[in-house]
Amino acid sequence: MLHIGIVACSAEGAALCYRTICVEGADLVGPYNHPEVSMHGHPFAQYVKYIEDGDWAGVAELMLSSAEKLAKAGADFLIAPVNTVHQAFDLVAHRSPRPWLHIAVEVANEAKRHGYKRLGVLGTRSLMDGPVYRETLKAAGIEHRVPPAEQRERVHRLIFDELVHGNFQPRTQAYFTELIRSLKDEGCDAVALACTEIPLLMTPESSPLPMLDSTRILARAALRKAVEG
Repeated sequence: MLHIGIVACSAEGAALCYRTICVEGADLVGPYNHPEVSMHGHPFAQYVKYIEDGDWAGVAELMLSSAEKLAKAGADFLIAPVNTVHQAFDLVAHRSPRPWLHIAVEVANEAKRHGYKRLGVLGTRSLMDGPVYRETLKAAGIEHRVPPAEQRERVHRLIFDELVHGNFQPRTQAYFTELIRSLKDEGCDAVALACTEIPLLMTPESSPLPMLDSTRILARAALRKAVEG
């Protein structure tokens, strides 16, 4: 099996990704078994500073630094279980010592597998405003919608003030439920949870739309790649 390298940013998303690989690996390769996994993460504060400054070259350098360390640890390919940093992906991929899976591409592949035509997208401000899902979904022939600007700002603040700290409040879940309901009213047939902490807040029962959990989708894609070689 191939060795998976996880480029960690926020603790909650990275931990969920790692746990998914380990727990679901047993379904593919037997009890207690899973591919070898290594993880490296710079302090999240460094990522936050570059993201808030719109310095995607700075984000890329952090990702490449982790990539180098993981390559030396023996990783055969890399994943980053955080959506926002994929805005720097084009600055990373051609310089990386190892190939990557792209989180938005894996979400788009899953959406196509289910036949979804229009996705709601929820994530950080720069993710919802930026090109990562807009361009990836367009290339896959899938429409997308995001909430209005005021709601995008509130979602952003809830992510950084609560979710990345592992603080999951019932009132916040209720707010996301109503956001997803409004996306359903706009004709969306599924919602992409394009922040790797939102899947820890929302459940299928609390969502008015089918959820595309970007964290677990990426972890499962990495697991398949590792097992299939």
